[in-house]
Amino acid sequence: MSHASLKFVALLTAAVALSGCTNFSLFKDNDAEPTQLPEQNQLGASPTGALSAGDITTLLSGKSWKWQGPNNSGTTLFAADGTSLVEVDGKGTTTGKWTAKDGQLCESVAPAPFIPNGSPMQCRPMSTGSGGGYQVGTATFTLSS
Repeated sequence: MSHASLKFVALLTAAVALSGCTNFSLFKDNDAEPTQLPEQNQLGASPTGALSAGDITTLLSGKSWKWQGPNNSGTTLFAADGTSLVEVDGKGTTTGKWTAKDGQLCESVAPAPFIPNGSPMQCRPMSTGSGGGYQVGTATFTLSS
């Protein structure tokens, strides 16, 4: 057999072997996602209250959250596709992107009249808070009714 033929056979063998692994979920959580908002005591929070990336995604995805920070407050709709709609009280609305990783909520926002340059992706720790809310950096998040 020629070198090219051996290479083809090796690639074909590898492809066949890997085709049996298509259901192997290396990058996904193996637990089924809950259909309702999980209670804080059901989340996989660490003793310090930090949440996993999966917990954060489950909590935020498809829901509107009111937030109160040291300088602003508002409401953010976190779409399941990683986009967001951000309303800052008294200032206006803009769009953004979000993701979760290693106990952090990462967000960026597009330019708007009240934030002319937008804001690049920034990650902040997210943990369980008091009174059914969550702490994201210096802001408090509560589920919008």
